[in-house]
Amino acid sequence: MAVRDPLVAAPHGHSLTLPPASLPIEAILGHQFARPALLREALTHRSAAPRAGVRHPAAQKHGAGSNERLEFVGDRVLGLLMAEWLAERFPDEQEGALGRRLGYLVSQPVLAAVAGAIGLDDALAVSPGEARAGVRKRATVLADALEAALGAVYLDGGLPPARAFVRRAWDAAMTAQAEPPKDAKTALQEWAQTRGPGLPVYTMSGRSGPPHAPEFTVTVTADGASGTGTAASKRAAEQAAAADLLGRVRAQE
Repeated sequence: MAVRDPLVAAPHGHSLTLPPASLPIEAILGHQFARPALLREALTHRSAAPRAGVRHPAAQKHGAGSNERLEFVGDRVLGLLMAEWLAERFPDEQEGALGRRLGYLVSQPVLAAVAGAIGLDDALAVSPGEARAGVRKRATVLADALEAALGAVYLDGGLPPARAFVRRAWDAAMTAQAEPPKDAKTALQEWAQTRGPGLPVYTMSGRSGPPHAPEFTVTVTADGASGTGTAASKRAAEQAAAADLLGRVRAQE
């Protein structure tokens, strides 16, 4: 089995732990890359990307960077392929129901669960400091890496391998939907109303990341319980927080 070229040096001169050799990852994604540099980029967290001005043969040869550009592509590809699949699977449902199903299937909790289930966290290249901080297990990082991997598959092979990967990786989440799901904020509000007159209260508790790729952390409280969510937008962070709180209270019921 061929060994990958080394990745570029990590910031501050630290070495990086390389992702596994390409074959296992390609087997997971169901696609053999004609351009392995795309896969390498998809598996590179921004903490492990080369800094501007760094001179390194691997960086010059492969153009290695963080996975944020591929995440942008994968997000759009995922929406298209999910919409196509839902229209096929539920031919009698209208836009509202299909939209709720789509929102659930592309939500951060589902993406993070899929990424963890296929082992994408173990393949993600991060800086040593972020690795010690457990960044590979963060839902937002997992979700972004999954979309980046999908974007890489699409750019390298087109829609057919991307479609095959989506339908395989999301099969359990898709088949588990007997009825169109409610979004997490709506479900949490309905749950809170059964407990009393108070409604959930959302508070932005943090913001991190660079200006071009911010991450928002939101905390929600309801009936004495709380949940936290982090995402690339306040609205998505609120949904993630609501889903987190619902998961906690339902586990106790």
